[in-house]
Parts: sequence; C-alpha cells; structure tokens
Amino acid sequence: MSAFDSVVLGFLEGLTEYLPVSSTGHLILGAKILGLESSDFLKTFEIAIQLGAILAVVTLYARKFFVSGIYLAKLLLAFLPTAVIGFIFYDYIKQMLGSYQVVLWSLVIGGLFLIIFEKWYSRRGEEAGDLVSISFSQAFKIGLAQSISIIPGVSRAAATIIGGMATGLPRKTAVEFSFLLAVPTMLAATGLDIFRSASFIDGRNLLLLAIGFLTSFLIALASIKFLLGFLNRHSFTTFGYYRIILSFLFWLVIL
Repeated sequence: MSAFDSVVLGFLEGLTEYLPVSSTGHLILGAKILGLESSDFLKTFEIAIQLGAILAVVTLYARKFFVSGIYLAKLLLAFLPTAVIGFIFYDYIKQMLGSYQVVLWSLVIGGLFLIIFEKWYSRRGEEAGDLVSISFSQAFKIGLAQSISIIPGVSRAAATIIGGMATGLPRKTAVEFSFLLAVPTMLAATGLDIFRSASFIDGRNLLLLAIGFLTSFLIALASIKFLLGFLNRHSFTTFGYYRIILSFLFWLVIL
C-alpha cells in the first residue's frame, strides 16, 4: 500500500461517510480497483481512517453534543444496539470486509430501499421537529436501524437517516442526528479495532494511517456541507439510483 493509495481511500471515506451510499462499500471496491490485496492492515486502515470523518463532525457540531444531558443520553442509547452487536460479531464483520459480493448486493438492495422509501415518505409529508425534541423511543429505534449497517455496503448513514425519518423526524433533523450518532459509533469501532490489531501497525503503516486520516477529515468537511445543501433541493432517490448503477458497473467491468 502506497501513500497515493492512502490518499485515494481517505478521499473515498471522507466523501461517502455521511452520504447514504456506504463508505465501507466504497473503500472495499476502491481497494479492489487499486489492486490492493486484502490484509489485516488494510481492513484496519478502512476502519481507522473513519476517525478523520469523526473529527469533521466534531469540528462542525461540537456545541450540539452538549445541548443537554438528556440529549446526550439519547445519543448513547441510540449507539447501544450497534455497540452490543458489533462487539459480539466483531470477527465475523472483519471477515465480511473482504467480500465484494456482500458489498455489491447490499448496494443494490439498499438502493432499491431508498427509492421505495422516498416514494412512501413523499406521500406521507414532512413533519416538524428538531434535535432536542427527539424522544428516547425514536433514538433507540434509530439505533436499531443503525445496527443493520454492520453489513458492509448497507451504509450507516442511510440506515440512521431512514430510521429517523421513519420514526417521524424531518429529513434535516434525521440527517443531523445521523451525523452526531456517527461519533460514538465510529469512535468505538475504531478504538476496538486498533486495540485488537495493534500488532499490524508499525512506523510505515502509522504514516499511511495519518495520511488517510487527514484526507478523510478535509473531504468530510466539504461532504457534510454538500449533503445539507443537496437536501434543500433533492431527495435521497438520486443516491438510490447511484448505488444500483455503481454495483452493476463494478460487477460488469471489474469482476
């Protein structure tokens, strides 16, 4: 793995982490296009550079984490299902990170779900609400939805945003809650993986991680602002079609 590979994968992570298109799926497919062999370090790299995307959210939304102690408790409640499931199935999840078939099928199924959900949601209409008004019940349901995203290609962002909108949150509120929920979720996932994979990280690999981290952070800042602006004019249907087209193109051209 070279510094160039690290920049490319960091770019993909920062660009796609908060979009409903699966950053993990893009990293796995990106590594395939770059000709990188699946390895323990590559899998750790794909998880660890999420810290850059986390820092982007902390930079833009630091104050919103501390709106109130109750709101912070709701975030932690939403994080709980993924924490439990991720810890129990850690080894199995790591194995799936090397499966292109799992990613491609997840992209297609998730894309179809986004399109179908948007048709239903547009008929239902937008509701009122903000981050502070999210209930414990809504937070837990969003957390359950997020736990599905342990499957590579599903997209944590898509699962949490759709989960939030399905519980009655307005689109923008669901997106912002998804941003904030990413912080404890990815901190825990990255921390656990680095702890268990410390033996794979030497001086050179640490430099590659730093390059990927910085690239991910800078691109994620722009990606978050893009998504919020995009939602003022569009729905998630475009992302649904993108997921399906990407999957079929990759299957036909690369595999």
